[in-house]
Amino acid sequence: KNYIENKVIIITGGGGSIGSELTKQIYSYQPKKLILLENNEFNLYKIINEIELHDKKNNLFPCLISLNDNEQIKNIFEQHKPEIIFHAAAYKHVPILETNIISAVKNNIFSSINLINLSIKYKVKDFILISSDKAVRPTNIMGASKRLSELIIQAFQARTRSSIFSMVRFGNVLGSSGSVVPKFFKQIQSGGPITITDKRVTRFFMTIHEAVNLVIKSSIISKGGEVFVLDMGDPIKIIDLAKKMALLSGKTIKNKYNRNGD
Repeated sequence: KNYIENKVIIITGGGGSIGSELTKQIYSYQPKKLILLENNEFNLYKIINEIELHDKKNNLFPCLISLNDNEQIKNIFEQHKPEIIFHAAAYKHVPILETNIISAVKNNIFSSINLINLSIKYKVKDFILISSDKAVRPTNIMGASKRLSELIIQAFQARTRSSIFSMVRFGNVLGSSGSVVPKFFKQIQSGGPITITDKRVTRFFMTIHEAVNLVIKSSIISKGGEVFVLDMGDPIKIIDLAKKMALLSGKTIKNKYNRNGD
């Protein structure tokens, strides 16, 4: 509360799965202004309705905008003078970004550079990048774009003392857009099959509420340039998750031992 109360805060991707939870938690600590930057109109509409349904203090500023529109972003910085930025906006669906590399680079890397430059210019106190565990030894475009964003932030941190830049990495959050859990549930409900990319794939999981709470705590303790890694417990094999979900839904797995399975 001490960290957020009466501060001017920007959340990028404020209507996304992580961004909307950040919005809800931060709003509850009574910031002076909470500015949401979002390029998806429906996501922005949803989060505004959700917040204003319970509480309307006239301190929520929704902005339908692309982070690559440097002039418009600059005007927002000029007008509101933000003190803390949570940069959650990113393209994150691994297979889609494999075939849309230019969009991945523009949205995940160039937008970060724009925000970093403006943060230094307008003396933003804290800048927190929401990164990913896929940035560790990346094997795909999504992970590589996040890792490059981390390296850029650390390079800028070495050149400035006026702003504190930090990064938080975590894995899959339950219920986020594109999460495998609702996808499997839908496949099970429709009678299968359950589709798994590779039986060797493992993932870490945690709830959105828990992840966002730890993101905020990480930003409070940051001294500059750190990569915080959330403890997500042990990795889960995706094939085991799929089997458990099927069994918990009252289904049986069709295999050579069970020819009549669902």
